[in-house]
Amino acid sequence: MLRANYHTHTTMCDGTNTAEEMVQQAIRLGFYHLGFSGHMDPDIHMDWDAYVAEIGRLRQKYDDQLDILMGVELDNVYDPACCPGAEYVIGSTHFLDVQTPVPMSVDNTPQMMQQLCREYYGGDWLALCRAYYQLEAQVYDRTHCTFVGHFDLVTRFNDQLHFVDETSRAYLDPALEAMEHLVSQGVPFEINCGAVNRGRKAELYPRTELLRALHDFGGQIFISADAHQGELLNGAFDVAVAKAIECGFTHVNVLEHGPSGQVRMRQLALDTL
Repeated sequence: MLRANYHTHTTMCDGTNTAEEMVQQAIRLGFYHLGFSGHMDPDIHMDWDAYVAEIGRLRQKYDDQLDILMGVELDNVYDPACCPGAEYVIGSTHFLDVQTPVPMSVDNTPQMMQQLCREYYGGDWLALCRAYYQLEAQVYDRTHCTFVGHFDLVTRFNDQLHFVDETSRAYLDPALEAMEHLVSQGVPFEINCGAVNRGRKAELYPRTELLRALHDFGGQIFISADAHQGELLNGAFDVAVAKAIECGFTHVNVLEHGPSGQVRMRQLALDTL
């Protein structure tokens, strides 16, 4: 089993468990590393100073049981200066680069997604998806992320709304263009289990066609639960490991504190998990 998760939310943003409860669950699961990644975006943003203090407290309290990392899930359209001292960054695109009266995330509700498409893209779902991937291609330039979060989040409600054929060239080509560009910048991608482990989608992010392309482009991967509650801290890890192997990957990346205290990245063989 993979004994690490780096996409972890708590009551300090939109999770249902406290940070300490997540630490205790990680210890029960036999984790070696736990990375916190609270949201900083136009809609959900933490009290950063309180977050830093709490993760520091937990690191000191549980230092002999778990390697705790203080990361952030930074949105593509949010100010990177909001999270000084973050040890790693998940670069995620939840919002399109349009001016809306209230923040309108692509993963909020089906109704909001439909409104976003209707009012800002003339009801053209492919135009919305193209705009999403044009913005996604900039996520490293904007956030200097450690890895890319849920690459194809724009399809969050597609299993319900069926607004686009995710296997069509019209949809895939802009996604592949963005993916290839990000791989050329050396940024890894997460296989995000959140929609699968919560029963929201049949496919992981990125979906199979995109994950195969990521391998062919020479990309690297993390595996993340995107856990908003303790019981899902390793949710669908077995599905993600099997899918990664199916798509040709042999290794997954993990983050850890090295002897000097700096965060470093290393690889684990997938066939050992």
